[in-house]
Amino acid sequence: MTILGIDPGLATLGYGVIEKDARGQMRAVDYGVVVTPKNEGLPVRLAMLEEGLRQIIEKFQPDEISMEELFFSKNITTGIAVAHARGVALLTCVKHCGKLYEYTPMQIKQALTGYGKADKKQIQSVVTTLLRLKEVPKPDDAADALAIALCHAQAARFGELFAVGNMTRTKGNNTLPPTNAYQELMAAGAKASKRKNARGGFSSAGAAAALQNATGLTGVTGVGRASFAVASAVAPKMKKETKKKDLE
Repeated sequence: MTILGIDPGLATLGYGVIEKDARGQMRAVDYGVVVTPKNEGLPVRLAMLEEGLRQIIEKFQPDEISMEELFFSKNITTGIAVAHARGVALLTCVKHCGKLYEYTPMQIKQALTGYGKADKKQIQSVVTTLLRLKEVPKPDDAADALAIALCHAQAARFGELFAVGNMTRTKGNNTLPPTNAYQELMAAGAKASKRKNARGGFSSAGAAAALQNATGLTGVTGVGRASFAVASAVAPKMKKETKKKDLE
């Protein structure tokens, strides 16, 4: 199983891709960050994040995606910016994969170290050990993304308990049926994409028309042409197999 972990952020979005085999052994496939320039406006930076994340998902074809839930208490301005970025990441993931899970910072720390208040160095040490890396992953956002992916690899045995959309998170009601027209459309699109060996949630003009009928959306307004940068720090074992041009 291939798992993509995402540490959401506006200036830097960390990602980490791991593989888990039938024996439960895990290895790092790739990790890095998607960066956006501070001199760009918010809409353009969000577009950069979407495009960068889309390319990562299309390249590695993850079976499941895990993301950190957003918690902030001091700097509200920064929290709002990160919330914008996280919303774009959630939308991109559900469109191109659909199997999306969320974990709180405390859940991630507890899954990896057994202690919900572990510090960053402890988390990085566990990530390096579990993935048998020669050095601590850099930058920190990439290391955090790998930790999020490892958390899901550990918690996957609990089924859909942490699935996005399961707001009850209670025993006996872990898998919820589609509750609105949009979710039903996404489910239908996912079935169609499997038949075509595609990953997109919307596989035809008919699906797009159904979305319009269900939500009243009539079009999409662009933000102009935008470039983006993906900085990748490939895990040692995969370094020869991953080329920079694959993420451009």
